Amino acid sequence: MELHEALRRRAMCRRFTGDPVDATVLDRILSGALSCPTAGNTQGTSWVVLEGDVQTATYWDATTDDEWRARNPDWFRGLARAPVVMLAYASAAAYVARYAEPDKADSELGTGREAWPIPYWYGDAAFGVMAVLLQAVDAGLGACVLGNFRGEEELAEALGVPGQWRLFCSVVLGRPEGRARRSRSLDRPELAITDRVHRGGW
Repeated sequence: MELHEALRRRAMCRRFTGDPVDATVLDRILSGALSCPTAGNTQGTSWVVLEGDVQTATYWDATTDDEWRARNPDWFRGLARAPVVMLAYASAAAYVARYAEPDKADSELGTGREAWPIPYWYGDAAFGVMAVLLQAVDAGLGACVLGNFRGEEELAEALGVPGQWRLFCSVVLGRPEGRARRSRSLDRPELAITDRVHRGGW
């Protein structure tokens, strides 16, 4: 598939079948995510991959509760059937340490997190997530990004994630069921290109 076609077809899928994702396909998607740029070649992003009902239940148990599921039953059932949950993690400490090394010392970013006006670790994590989304389209899969809103500490404890790593977001991955619920966000009017692209200045 051409890149421009994958970009055009990319959309969040919120309803999945329980069909497993082929291991070769999943490995290729992970390889693509890990080949994305990281500032200073820090490689300060990592993935935790949960496959199958038992492993993915760890994610849902930590990030939802009975009350939340009762308020969002269709949304939850459609997402929870996905056979793969990919957790994108980033380490601020890795970037601070990398930028304290001699070849990056002039940046003065190696003194601590507070020195960073824009944290590179979140940008690098986002690069990897976008690579996963585009590769999912290419593989005929559906994917949905879920923000880190609740249960991060419980999830990290259950999965043995070291303390320096923060959950950037999760990507739910699998075969689209075909009856995806339309997001209300799509009802928002689309801005003109000239509202978002400013040539030569704002």
